[in-house]
Amino acid sequence: MESFSTVIRTASRGQHLAAESSSFMSDLLGGRLGVAAYARYTEQLWFVYEALEGAAGRLAADPVAGPFVRPELLRLPALERDLAHLRGAGWRAGLSALPATVAYADRVRACAEHWPGGYVAHHYTRYLGDLSGGQVIRDRAERTWGFARKGDGVRFYVFEDIASPAAFRRDYRERLDAVGADELERQRMVAECNRAFALNTAVFEALGEEFPRTA
Repeated sequence: MESFSTVIRTASRGQHLAAESSSFMSDLLGGRLGVAAYARYTEQLWFVYEALEGAAGRLAADPVAGPFVRPELLRLPALERDLAHLRGAGWRAGLSALPATVAYADRVRACAEHWPGGYVAHHYTRYLGDLSGGQVIRDRAERTWGFARKGDGVRFYVFEDIASPAAFRRDYRERLDAVGADELERQRMVAECNRAFALNTAVFEALGEEFPRTA
């Protein structure tokens, strides 16, 4: 019998690939968009992580979500430092979420409030992605826009308190395998992972409309 972490990874692979191959991300990582597009993307991430991490303290004692609430994962402080670098000291006054981002953050918040298993699905799609594919974004951003290596502008992608991302991912998947959920609940969590990727893809599509390719 396949482990739950394998099931969830396999079942969400198609949606994951769709998100990764969006035209906005392809253009951004290909150096065909300016730093303003990167800053706008970073701004949208702030709203999603504010929803994720705003609930973390309350869910730390939850039997399902609690094992995944890890202080070394928290991204908001790094995001805020990046935004200050990208937008200046007054970055907070100019924050604005795209409608697709509002829908994404609202769904995360609803799961955090009413369905810990759904919260775990969103947690998984975000943080494990940041620890793996996010490193490609960091590398490209440093080379394209001249950010200092692992410095301001790309700190969101730097997990200073995780010595071995590979070991951390293995541990995370073991925690997924240990989730106390029956088969129906696990199927619901897999479906929510796919929903998370679809919500993320919708944000990319909206960003692509706002920042059409310039070259």
